[in-house]
Amino acid sequence: MAAQSYDLIVIGAGPGGYVAAIRAAQLGLKVVCIERENLGGICLNWGCIPTKALLRSSEVFHLMHRAKEFGLSVEKPGYDLDAVVKRSRGVAAQMEGGIKHLFKKNKVTSIMGEARLAGKGRVSVKTDKGTEELTAKNIVVATGARARELPGLEADGDLVWTYRHALQPKRMPKKLLVIGSGAIGIEFASFYNTLGAETTVVEVMDRVLPVEDEEISAHARKQFVKQGMTIMEKAMVKKLDRAKGKVTAHIEVGGKVETHDFDTVISAVGIVGNVEGLGLEEAGVKIDRTHVVTDEYCRTGVEGLYAIGDIAGAPWLAHKASHEGVMVAELIAGKNDVHPIKPNSIAGCTYCHPQVASVGLTEAKAKEAGYEIKVGKFPFIGNGKAVALGEPEGMVKTIFDAKTGELLGAHMVGAEVTELIQGYVVGRQLETTEEDLMETVFPHPTLSEMMHESVLSAYGRAIHF
Repeated sequence: MAAQSYDLIVIGAGPGGYVAAIRAAQLGLKVVCIERENLGGICLNWGCIPTKALLRSSEVFHLMHRAKEFGLSVEKPGYDLDAVVKRSRGVAAQMEGGIKHLFKKNKVTSIMGEARLAGKGRVSVKTDKGTEELTAKNIVVATGARARELPGLEADGDLVWTYRHALQPKRMPKKLLVIGSGAIGIEFASFYNTLGAETTVVEVMDRVLPVEDEEISAHARKQFVKQGMTIMEKAMVKKLDRAKGKVTAHIEVGGKVETHDFDTVISAVGIVGNVEGLGLEEAGVKIDRTHVVTDEYCRTGVEGLYAIGDIAGAPWLAHKASHEGVMVAELIAGKNDVHPIKPNSIAGCTYCHPQVASVGLTEAKAKEAGYEIKVGKFPFIGNGKAVALGEPEGMVKTIFDAKTGELLGAHMVGAEVTELIQGYVVGRQLETTEEDLMETVFPHPTLSEMMHESVLSAYGRAIHF
């Protein structure tokens, strides 16, 4: 059978791959997208979207317990874990169906199967009907990543879980250990803790949410502890002893090893790129610590071969992957005004309770980089909308270059900050100065007014605090 010919072959239909395929098709290219599991990849099916559905359920459950504060009455709040999970899976399925519709609308061919590079401009795909050969001048690898597993801490789906098991729990944990306090770990800790699990979080670094600004981490930690979590920092799980219905964790903290018993462990210690079995190295692609090495335009150095999203390295964020997908599709289609992505202008969002969001440099990183800085802060308690919502815990922090007024970084913790951060992202994209932000009129009453006040605060002009 003759090889099917395309302008572009995309391997992987996650938020990088499917977006690259659609944008390339919009630009008139003949495109095929190959996926071995689910359209939408991890993000839509096992990551961003279903976790947000779970967290929404726990947020509503939390509010039910606070009904009295709002002058409302709720009799004995309860939950059905199976129903909570079913809703989450339904949301994911709806999103996957949406991508099928978008592929059809944009005339993108979709093949379910395992792809492998088979020479210059060639890909072989193993499907349930056999193997077929495809050819294209350009190939985009968007195969994503999976959970990192540490020796001795491997998941078994029973006592020790990865994010996949945690998304479809067979039971509700009573005593839960979460290893790692990055976004994935802290979101699951937040979800299960809110539903009543006695939750311990172990973090090897000196603070939870270690990539965030130090003040934001400290504020979030205070809230987690207030909610009943046990937080162990500068700590490491050395080994897990598994018995029937019980895990004994050996945790090294302060130079000593302590043992603690749990019925469930969630391992969230990072990710590794899905680089195996693709024929990448044979094609001449350089791989560094499970990630494909690319230039700023996602080019691998092998003609016509690109890598985008998690497989191409940090930041491991769906929105970064999607943006790279668009950029690469436009490059391939011959557009000449294509701009590389600035990693420092990509926001990070964590949907724990309270939410955390940030963009740009932390205060420590800005100082490290040699900037003379001005720092502004504004607390949620000083904002009328936050108090009216019953969400007075939180803060907004902004960091400016004292010489030029450039917004170097913005960091937030509190209700709905994952929605607010985009204001500062747009500001950075437009190279906004403190003056522009100060002269912008923010609507009242909104949480966004705190963004204005934080900027004013950096220059000693805050009104409401």
